[in-house]
Amino acid sequence: MSKILVDTIDTRSGTSNITIGSSNASQITLKSGATLTNFPDNTPNFFANKTNDQTISSGTNIKVEFNSEEFDSDNAFASNKFTVPSGKAGKYFFYAIVHITGSTDQSFNSVELHKNGSQFCRSINRFSGTPSLSESISTVIDLSASDYVEVFVKQNSGSDQIVRGESSERKTYFIGYKLA
Repeated sequence: MSKILVDTIDTRSGTSNITIGSSNASQITLKSGATLTNFPDNTPNFFANKTNDQTISSGTNIKVEFNSEEFDSDNAFASNKFTVPSGKAGKYFFYAIVHITGSTDQSFNSVELHKNGSQFCRSINRFSGTPSLSESISTVIDLSASDYVEVFVKQNSGSDQIVRGESSERKTYFIGYKLA
């Protein structure tokens, strides 16, 4: 095995990439205690879960209430919404799944992500029969400090329906994390 001793590795003038290893290299090993820097740590991040049921009226857009947090790295999830902390602007990934029971034939359920109180994106599920359905949505949003994101749900069955919450099965939950 060969050994190279250096203090700095830099690119040649006019280039901008450094390649470590070849296409045959399968791993790069760091010495115990060594660290890599300047990589995103994907914080803030959170996982909010719904452990109780919530009634939703037909034809009304309702904010989903998440009453349990599995984790929240920066304490940025509160009052059923994620708020970008100071100094943490950037691109964020969000995913939510909402489980609705008691739906009626030929109706629809929709799940929306709202940014600062306005709909940012929506997922709609139209169906026949009387199923219990899980509707999911995911997106990437460019956010600034103090921007916030919430989950809303709507159904048009003509009667009240239930957004299901359970702690062990995690039927309705909301996650997010900073990408860069």
